[in-house]
Amino acid sequence: MKMVNNPFAIVENFEKSVAQYTGAKYAVALDSCTNAIFLCCKYLNVKKVTIPACTYLSVPMSIIHSGAKVLFDKRIIVNKWKGLYQLKPYPIWDSAKRFTSGMYIKGSFMCLSFHIKKLLPIGKGGMILSDDRKAVNWFKKARYEGRSQKPYHLDDIKFLGWNMYMTPEQASRGLALMLNYPNHVKDQIERPMYKDLTTFKVFKNYKV
Repeated sequence: MKMVNNPFAIVENFEKSVAQYTGAKYAVALDSCTNAIFLCCKYLNVKKVTIPACTYLSVPMSIIHSGAKVLFDKRIIVNKWKGLYQLKPYPIWDSAKRFTSGMYIKGSFMCLSFHIKKLLPIGKGGMILSDDRKAVNWFKKARYEGRSQKPYHLDDIKFLGWNMYMTPEQASRGLALMLNYPNHVKDQIERPMYKDLTTFKVFKNYKV
């Protein structure tokens, strides 16, 4: 049976809405901010990444899983970050705590979170904001097992991808919530603040 309407078109509509709202040229929807960070690290082939010691647990895990090394910055001024922080020295930003109009930083890859506890709570989801068309094309294939946006039997898979795409159900909720979403939204505050990840045994052997 031939489909009259492709349900995944709503994902593209959500991407366009988020891109327009944030001021980015493109947006790529994923199933989580964690995987958005992972794909950015893989695309840029990062080697050594410095992040605040106080952040969410999955961030350093994503970096390590991508094949890179993590350095934890324990300075107080760095760990008082608000809304977003950079995965230095790369143009990758963990923006899980920010979702407001015009927030996009030119030339960057900004990773958003739409987890149920975040500012736009669709349940579970993430997105990459970018102005790099080549990167966007790679992200779209990488999130979908290396597939193009065409019928499976007509495609030719050229690289190993991952199963990280956003479902139409999540995207439809995102579009609905954006109908009444304000133009200017304050950064979300984590309470209690994130724990120093260097206190976990899993990271005890990582250089600080």
